[in-house]
Amino acid sequence: MSLEHILWLFICFSVLGWVLETTLAAIRTRRYVDRSVLFGPWCIIYGVSGVLITVGLWELRGNLLFLFIGSAVLATVVEWLAGHLLENVSHTRWWDYSNRRFNLDGYICLSASVLWGLLGAVMVRWGAPLLTGLYDLMPSLARGILLWTLAALLVVDGIASVLTLAGVAHKLPALQRTGRRLDAVSARLGGWILTRTERRIQKAYPAASFVHAKRQKATVFAAGCSFAKLFLLFFIGAFLGDVVETIFCRVTGGVWMSRSSVVWGPFSLVWGLALALATLLLYRYKDKPASFLFVAGTVLGGAYEYLCSVFTELVFGTVFWDYSKIPFNLGGRINLLYCFFWGFAAVAWFKVAYPPFSRWIESIPILPGRILTAVLVVFMVANVSMSALAMGRYSQRAEGVPATAAWQVYMDEHYPDETMRRIYPNAIRTD
Repeated sequence: MSLEHILWLFICFSVLGWVLETTLAAIRTRRYVDRSVLFGPWCIIYGVSGVLITVGLWELRGNLLFLFIGSAVLATVVEWLAGHLLENVSHTRWWDYSNRRFNLDGYICLSASVLWGLLGAVMVRWGAPLLTGLYDLMPSLARGILLWTLAALLVVDGIASVLTLAGVAHKLPALQRTGRRLDAVSARLGGWILTRTERRIQKAYPAASFVHAKRQKATVFAAGCSFAKLFLLFFIGAFLGDVVETIFCRVTGGVWMSRSSVVWGPFSLVWGLALALATLLLYRYKDKPASFLFVAGTVLGGAYEYLCSVFTELVFGTVFWDYSKIPFNLGGRINLLYCFFWGFAAVAWFKVAYPPFSRWIESIPILPGRILTAVLVVFMVANVSMSALAMGRYSQRAEGVPATAAWQVYMDEHYPDETMRRIYPNAIRTD
């Protein structure tokens, strides 16, 4: 599936989501309620969920049961994240399922998850092929103009919505009274867009509020669930995950092998991201019973590992693990036993390991902690970028692509096939 197809599906799913939301709102309130924000009739959460489900679960379209379950899980996670993100940004609740049975925080519930599963299964099985087929039927020039025009409006819509939620709309009148004429015109145009956006948001979501609490000066480094703490946990988890997997392979297989995801150092990005995401998603539930954390870890860990496998195969044309020989596997990407491992890991993390790690990170002085975090961020960004280039060139060599560009020559000299096979011993090329 090409990038154009993915962008087209994102826009189509967003529009269809707006149609569904507007229709349901009209039925509930017995009047027309525009659920869009600015110009375009779209709901972004449907676009994100639809694309994630279509791309991630495309190979499951022949199995409706697993397609339904996967769609329900992925879309529910997106809805949960969107609800809490909007709450943190705008300090208001945009939807509430508290009056429904089997809800969590009022942002997700069983009935909505079932609906997400049905919608996802239908769109992957029949909707996505139909929409991409219609797109391909359009003349090349016409579909290009349509696609990029809609994409541009969507970008304007998104930027205006984010700025409005951030409270920038209230600051623009002062900007309009200052600066050069061109700046004043730009400010007036921006003010018109942001003011219009705020009115439409408040009309579609009357409970929405755009008043933000003032940021207080930090007294503790990486307090709560901050970015600094999440990144340091990612870094620690990537290192410890590599060490644990290496020892596990030695004990079970009798061989020492690299389990690293990057070319510089023993770091497993899958484990690092898993630790950071688990902390982000389940932080507010860390005091819940172990049974809740086990179920949440099993479901989220399985979905996460499946998507990681799909992503690496789509981007690099390589499968880094294969569970086809383990019972109760799904496409060789995940298996029931290892999903249970994710559940046990979630319990062990929040009940045993997280409290001391959190206290240790927060004990770092603020300034040294910020410097350390910045240095590690730069290092890991460079590490991931170099690894991506090395893996990309590794794939090119397998396809017989000669080295013509400077970066290709550099990769051939510093990361030849022998080095790549040592770093990624389980990597399997796919068509």
